[in-house]
Amino acid sequence: MKIYLVGGAVRDKLLGLPVQDRDYVVVGGTPEAMVAQGFKSVGADFPVFLHPETKEEYALARTERKSGHGYKGFKVYSAPDVTLEDDLRRRDLTINAIAEDDQGRIIDPFGGTEDLRRGVLRHVSPAFSEDPLRILRVARFAARFAGRGFRVAPETNELMRKIVKSGEVDHLVAERVWVELERALGEDRPSRFIEVLRDCGALARLFPEIDALFGVPQPAQYHPEVDTGVHALLVLEAAARLSTDTRVRFAALMHDLGKGATPRDEWPRHKGHETRGVELIKKFCQRFRVPNEYRDLALIAAQYHPHCHRIAELRPATVVDTLEAIDAFRRPARVEMFICACEADFRGRSGLENRPYPQAELFRRVFSAARAVNSAAIAAAGGNGPDIAARLRDARIAAVRQVLQTPHNTV
Repeated sequence: MKIYLVGGAVRDKLLGLPVQDRDYVVVGGTPEAMVAQGFKSVGADFPVFLHPETKEEYALARTERKSGHGYKGFKVYSAPDVTLEDDLRRRDLTINAIAEDDQGRIIDPFGGTEDLRRGVLRHVSPAFSEDPLRILRVARFAARFAGRGFRVAPETNELMRKIVKSGEVDHLVAERVWVELERALGEDRPSRFIEVLRDCGALARLFPEIDALFGVPQPAQYHPEVDTGVHALLVLEAAARLSTDTRVRFAALMHDLGKGATPRDEWPRHKGHETRGVELIKKFCQRFRVPNEYRDLALIAAQYHPHCHRIAELRPATVVDTLEAIDAFRRPARVEMFICACEADFRGRSGLENRPYPQAELFRRVFSAARAVNSAAIAAAGGNGPDIAARLRDARIAAVRQVLQTPHNTV
């Protein structure tokens, strides 16, 4: 048996990046031989084993043949006669089809090192088209390496277009799509994920609600970029600069979804887009089995971001209503995420990325004041449940009013 380090570990090592996970391919091995050496079999669809000490993954060299729709529609062949090149050929991109032997020598049959040097995301072989999930992976790698100038090779983009036109992406499992979207949101430039999908036509098929934003105008005096889709990407990038939390980034991407459903005769105004966005986000999250914590933050960001922008103008009672609506008193950690998403919306406009946003600090202060009200003391004063709730609300409104009436809090 011969063992080679493969995939992302080799790629990142050549790029000078920290290596997170190490995967190995075993050429000339058998399941029996692996088990005899103490490896633990964990592969359900193909032979994968965990090292008895390091717990790193070792997969027997294999080939794959398309046998159905989706990313699971493959027949796997694994035997001692499968070569390293055979195994590398089935991989998605040339930069992921590089191996390293136990002497540190690089094996690169498909030009991955040259594509790393040139910053190109290129498919290894026509077999790329057999797995539609690879479109999402290419988009995710584009988001990860955008800061290094990586681009999708024209021939790969064309192949991705053909996959979309064939209808293969329609067979992707919703949970797998969400996994790729969530990972992409955590990359350095998450907006590139959306751009690459849009460029090959996959955005309209997978995320039509997001695709519908492009070409929809907004008032130029508030949005110099005009196009709502462009604004959504600018907001996503602003969120990425402000926070590493993918929940915040998802909320930023979703916050204006309702504008894509504004009747054309109302353009460029979007009255009521907050309410329309709520229903679209609910359907989006249901379709992709999005975790509740992501969905809930996206919903409150969509519905209440104008309240954060206009915090200094709101009546104290409206501020308390907003805090209750976003469940701030029971989930105080959510407040900072909400503020971050709102600030991203404010900064996600062409030429206004660095404009001050004092609303963020004022929102924090009114929340702190309302939260500081001693609910236990109010309850101890007696009365029934509704009476206590009313007095607590009045006390919170008074605390917020005091903050808002402080002269230097004008924004």
